[in-house]
Amino acid sequence: MRTLVIDNIDSFVYNLVQYVGINGGNPVVLENTASEQDVDEVISSGVDRIIISPGPKAPKDAGISNYVVEKYGKKIPLLGVCLGHQCIGYVFGATIQHAKTLMHGKTSEIKHVSPKIFSGLPNPFNATRYHSLVIDKESMPSALEILATSLDDGEVMAVKHITYPIFGVQFHPESIETKDGMKIIKNFMEGLL
Repeated sequence: MRTLVIDNIDSFVYNLVQYVGINGGNPVVLENTASEQDVDEVISSGVDRIIISPGPKAPKDAGISNYVVEKYGKKIPLLGVCLGHQCIGYVFGATIQHAKTLMHGKTSEIKHVSPKIFSGLPNPFNATRYHSLVIDKESMPSALEILATSLDDGEVMAVKHITYPIFGVQFHPESIETKDGMKIIKNFMEGLL
């Protein structure tokens, strides 16, 4: 199994790459500055999963990430993490806004609606957050379903597309403080969508 990881130039990306590798994902990493042709070539050579990584910018500045969500999310299971999650919202028409509270290295309890991607996790579970932007809950497009919210501030913490295998998490499953993060990546890699 091959997994394309789009690197939005974030220090956490190689934690994600390691988690993917541990779970049999054979990661291929492209920076968000890659061309559409570069992405198309990697995907045409065979990719089973796609992960859009965290990063320091807003979705409109996330390079190739939005193209990947638009073109390939309908065909290949895709997981967006933090900025990747925001890109999913952005592509499908949600407003991206400043969070109620800046969350840099803070842990929140995450309440979920028991989707398969969170199989085997407690409800709620603790997850680490590093972000200043969020998907605005009030602008959530009908194509996206909210899977999880934070108990402390009510922000959207996970979404999925109602038709396509597209998932996003605002928190960082690859952070050491997200105790069940490896399980989320494992569930995604195993097709528990």
